[in-house]
Amino acid sequence: MSKIACLLIFSFIGLIAFPAGAQTKKKTGKEPLFGKSQATYTVTSDALKGAVFYLVSGHGGPDPGCIGKYKGKELHEDEYAYDIVLRLGRELLKRGAKVHFIIQDAKDGIRNTAILNNSKRETCMGKAIPLNQVERLQQRCDVINRLYKKDKSSYKRAVFIHVDSRSRGKQTDVYFYHAPGSKYGKRLARQLQKTFKAKYDRHQPNRGFEGTVSERNLFVLKNSTPYAVFLEVGNIQNARDQQRLVIPDNRQALANWITEAIVADYKKK
Repeated sequence: MSKIACLLIFSFIGLIAFPAGAQTKKKTGKEPLFGKSQATYTVTSDALKGAVFYLVSGHGGPDPGCIGKYKGKELHEDEYAYDIVLRLGRELLKRGAKVHFIIQDAKDGIRNTAILNNSKRETCMGKAIPLNQVERLQQRCDVINRLYKKDKSSYKRAVFIHVDSRSRGKQTDVYFYHAPGSKYGKRLARQLQKTFKAKYDRHQPNRGFEGTVSERNLFVLKNSTPYAVFLEVGNIQNARDQQRLVIPDNRQALANWITEAIVADYKKK
């Protein structure tokens, strides 16, 4: 492949092109968390070489997070957030990044089904997740901060993925939080917003995009060391937002768009 080639990734609403950057030799990696069918991946570029990411899916273990109803089945926040995180992590790895999956399920892997069955197997990198909310959040912050101290990189970012719960009639776009006063957290959040808006303008030009960026004094943003963003990817109660979750290609598109925004932010470093 020539240096001017582009890596094309197919998503549910069209083709998304990622500049490949300087090409590396064909190199493969393996991450068992992705599941047997997708455990092996190919590093396709060095667009994120040297970058380190701490990916955190919300809730897990004894806490499923918010729960929605879809065609008589339950949708559990932790399962959908986890699937999106795995897909995001795989895309980051393919671009040469180092990725830490803070919440892990040894069995689930990336799943291509609408209904993601709930389990309590999730751990915080092998350790049981406490039921108590403060203990649960402190546990993942402690793990992130220990890893942060060991990682040698000038670009280290934490990404928290959650699903919101509001009234059934309230449709929401993906929205983004950063810690108060966080210059680089805000920059990444703004880039995410910009990327998502551009995608909607291109693929659904009459729809518009109303996802917001704001600072929030959330526990995980306040107590984790890396610059961080916190995403709410939709309202689990709303029928239209549920399509963002239950269609596997839509979960992949979310991962693709987040990746594209991260690559753009990384270039600014």
